[in-house]
This record gives sequence, structure tokens and C-alpha cells, in this order.
Amino acid sequence: MKSENSKKNKVKSTLHPRNKHRNGYDFKNLIKSYPTLEKFVKITKYGNESIDFFKPAAVKALNKALLFKHYNIKAWEIPANYLCPPIPGRADYLHAVADLLADDYSNKIPTGDSVTVLDIGIGANCIYPIIGIHEYGWRFIGSETDDVAWQSAMKNAEANPAIIQNLKLRKQHNQKKIFEDIIRADEEITVSICNPPFHESAEKAYKGTLRKLRNLTQRDAPKVKRNFGGKPQELWCEGGELAFVGTMIKESQAYAKQCKWFTSLISKASNLDNLYEQVQAVNALEIKVLPLGTSNKKTRIIAWTFQNNKERLIK
Repeated sequence: MKSENSKKNKVKSTLHPRNKHRNGYDFKNLIKSYPTLEKFVKITKYGNESIDFFKPAAVKALNKALLFKHYNIKAWEIPANYLCPPIPGRADYLHAVADLLADDYSNKIPTGDSVTVLDIGIGANCIYPIIGIHEYGWRFIGSETDDVAWQSAMKNAEANPAIIQNLKLRKQHNQKKIFEDIIRADEEITVSICNPPFHESAEKAYKGTLRKLRNLTQRDAPKVKRNFGGKPQELWCEGGELAFVGTMIKESQAYAKQCKWFTSLISKASNLDNLYEQVQAVNALEIKVLPLGTSNKKTRIIAWTFQNNKERLIK
């Protein structure tokens, strides 16, 4: 048992040093924050407390407990079958972005409402603003194409005063556009973030879910439903993340003076060289690849800017 626990802690340490979830889940205190979680917590064969990650209700209960305990959230809901995100990984993205911004400020992270983050595809869960506002006091703009997701994000924001005070939600009516009609002519964005639809088809999205669940539980899962949920537009699009981020790169040229840094998660390492070349082709001044690591999956962020260091300083 000691060996298994040591292995678990070592894997968790791949999370960012500022990540609140770096040392795993403290179920005793999480249950205090959200008592409903208790009915989903079981003892594993290794003697550890955990939940059944095959059960969407259990994953949702865990998320609620994490948000209530660590991010001062009072109420949070998502519609049935919408994406229920793994919070430690989402937090890691924002901590990496904070470090990216700190590079322009002598390693001091800029905090407060002088930083404006554009969340492309905020989703029904509203998770990035929740974490970013609590951790760094940043302001957020969230775009969304899906009506139900937009309404859910608004409800989650309105239920939590600190969120609604620091978030502007905007509907993207053209699903083929990303920045157009979202960034206003007089706005300055510090950094854009995006968790793009990774897969090229519904079938590949389903297979990806099975791999993820086997990694989480080491069990065979031939007929399991998506434990983290997800509507088609959240999980896949024509051409997958390569096409989606490629569109983002092309559009970013038009907003080169308004947005200091553009970033996106990249799930597939095989896409990175192609996307790097696309960023070079639009004459970005600087390109960075930021590695991320979680207990079950390695991913990375691609970041690019058209501005020099002096231009990127936040006024």
C-alpha cells in the first residue's frame, strides 16, 4: 500500500506548484463542503478513498465539492450531458498562463482587473472564469456558440457575485468565426485561452473517452458513457483541433494589436509541428510551447504574440 500511495503522489506532482489539487483529493474535507459527495466515495482495493469515475453523477459531485471548497463558489450546475471538466487540469492551464504573463513583468504575475482574459468557448460550466477570478482576480470575457451552454454559464455567474462582477458573456452567432464579433474595436485583451474540440468525429471522441476512463480506473469500459459529459460541439469538429486552432491562428492576425497573447490547449502532440508552422506563417514575433502534465495525460499549450515585450506591458 505504501508503494502505491508513493506512486500516486509522484504522479500528482506533475501538476503546477500553485495548483490546489497537486496532492490529490482530500475527501474528508471535500465532503464537509458538499455532503452529497459522501455517497459516491468508496475505498479502493489499495485502501484509498476515491469515486467511480465511470459515473457522471459522481464526477459532478466531486466537481461541486472542489468548487465549493477551493474557489468560494456557492452554487454551480450544468445541464444534462454537457461537459463536466476535470478541474485540476483546467487550473493548470491558468497557472501556466499566469507564468507566461509573468515573463513580461520580471517574473511577477500580474493580478487584478488590469488583466482581461478572453475564454473562447466558455461552456456551460464557466470553469475558467471561476478559477481565474478566484486565483488571480482577473477579468474575463467568455464567448459561446451554444444557447443552452451560454444560458448555463450566465446562471453560474449570476449565482456567484464575484464571478458575475468580473465576467462579460458574449454570444458568437457565426460558428465559423472565433474572434470576430467577440473582441470589440476599443478593447484590449491580455490573453486569450481556448480548450478546442479535440476530435475529428463523434466516433473518435467516444474512443478517446474509453482510453481516458481505462487510464483512470484500469478497468475495461466497452460500453461506458462519457463520465465528463460533453455535447458534440464541445468534443469534436470537422478537422479536429488542428483545423480549429488553425482557424484561430489565421484570425489572430486581425487582432494582433488588441490581444497581447493568443493561446490554446493542444491535445495531440502530432499536431504541434503543423500548428507551429502556421503560427510562423502569420509572422508572429514570438511562439512558445508550454508543457502541462496531469496524473493521466500529458498535453501542452501553444502561445503566440505579434507584440514585442514593451508593447505587451499591461497599462
